[in-house]
Amino acid sequence: MADVTCVTCFVIVTCAVLGLCVGSFLNVVVWRVPRHASVVQPPSACPTCETRLLPLELVPVLSWAFLRGRCRTCSTTISARYAVVEATTGVLFGLMGARFAGSWALPAYLVFTSVLIVLAGIDLDTLTLPRRVVYAGLVAGAGLLTLASLALGQPHRLQDAALGALGAFAFLFLLHVAAPRSMGFGDVRLAALIGLYLGWLGLLQVPIGLFLGFLLGAVVGSVALVASRSGLRTKIPFGPFLAAGAILAVLVGQPLGHVWLHA
Repeated sequence: MADVTCVTCFVIVTCAVLGLCVGSFLNVVVWRVPRHASVVQPPSACPTCETRLLPLELVPVLSWAFLRGRCRTCSTTISARYAVVEATTGVLFGLMGARFAGSWALPAYLVFTSVLIVLAGIDLDTLTLPRRVVYAGLVAGAGLLTLASLALGQPHRLQDAALGALGAFAFLFLLHVAAPRSMGFGDVRLAALIGLYLGWLGLLQVPIGLFLGFLLGAVVGSVALVASRSGLRTKIPFGPFLAAGAILAVLVGQPLGHVWLHA
C-alpha cells in the first residue's frame, strides 16, 4: 500500500510540474492561433516591444512574479492571466495524475485538459472556438484512447467514446438549430470533443459533463446579467463553461453518476 501511495504521489507531482511547463506553451497557443501565427516560431517575446524573452523569464508563474508583471525592457504590463493559465494547468494536470495514476489513459486526458484550456482561453478573447484546435483534439483523442483501450484490454470503450461524441454533437446541434444566436456551431464541435473523452469513461459521464457546463453557464450568466449595465447585450462565451463541466465530469463524474442513479 505504501509503495502504491508513493507511486501515486510521484505521478501527481510529475504531472503538476509538467502542467506548469505546458501551461507556458498554452499561453503561446492562445495568443497566436487566433492571429494565424506559428506556435513554434518565432521564440516567445514581449508583444509590445518584441524583445525576446530570456530563459529565466520563461519559468512558469515565478518569472511573472519576479518581474512584477512587467516587461523588463519596455515596462509594459504583462497580464496576470499568463501566470493563472500556467498555475491552472499545473493544478489540473496534478488532479488528472491523481485520477489516472497507473492508467494508460493518463496521456489522453492530459491532452484533453490542454485542448480545453486553449479553447477556453481563445473563446474568452475572441468568442470563437477554432476548428483546427478542436479537430486536433479529436484526432489526438482517437489515437490515444485507442491505445489506452487496447492496453487495458477494453475495446468496448471505443464504442462508448464514439457514441458519446455523436450524442453530444447531436444534442448541441439541435440546440444550435433551434437558437443559432445563443449556441454557436463552435460549441457544437466542442461538444463532440467532450463527448469523445467523457464517453470513453462511460456514457453516463457525457450528460453529466454537459449538465455541469450548462449549470455553470447559467449561474455565471445570471450573475453577469444582474451586474452588467448593458443587460442582454453582454456576450458571454459558452466554451469555457463546457470545458469546465467536462473537466469536472472527468474528475468527479463517477461519484456524481452513482448519486444520480441511486437518487
